[in-house]
Amino acid sequence: MARLLLFNKPFGVLSQFTDRGSPTVRSTLSDFIDVKGVYPAGRLDRDSEGLLLLCDDGKLQARIADPRFKLPKTYLVQVEGEPQENQLEQLRWGVELKDGMTRPAEIARIEEPDLWPRNPPIRARKSIPDSWLRITIREGRNRQVRRMTAAVGLPTLRLVRWSVGEWTVADISPGEFKEIAV
Repeated sequence: MARLLLFNKPFGVLSQFTDRGSPTVRSTLSDFIDVKGVYPAGRLDRDSEGLLLLCDDGKLQARIADPRFKLPKTYLVQVEGEPQENQLEQLRWGVELKDGMTRPAEIARIEEPDLWPRNPPIRARKSIPDSWLRITIREGRNRQVRRMTAAVGLPTLRLVRWSVGEWTVADISPGEFKEIAV
């Protein structure tokens, strides 16, 4: 039976166990997870938060991380500005990025979610409103959600991966993990 860890990755933590090549000390998974033999199934950028899956089974790891399996990944995204319907439609149908067209995404405007405080907090600008979106994608390009929102004129301020497939970070505090058998 495979082991699967659901980790709520805090802002500023690298999605790897060691940090090689940086002159500054950066926080890694080893600061939070003392479980041998598990490895990240996919990545989550240092400046993103939320669900990161780690497992000890190579086939499961590939199934989670490989875009061919189209496992849905849902993000709660705070963007700068007030989304217009044409911007949301662009995201729904796909956005042209430098590495090609994205697959269609599921997009919904949402009220500000009840999340943990981010440390450090995002910069607030009184003259520019911000909004929240729930975005579900079925591929996983580098910094994809941030690039998609920027491409339609809605820069991302905060990005929280809420779920991957059936797994969610709903009841896991930042820096904590839950182990499940699969």
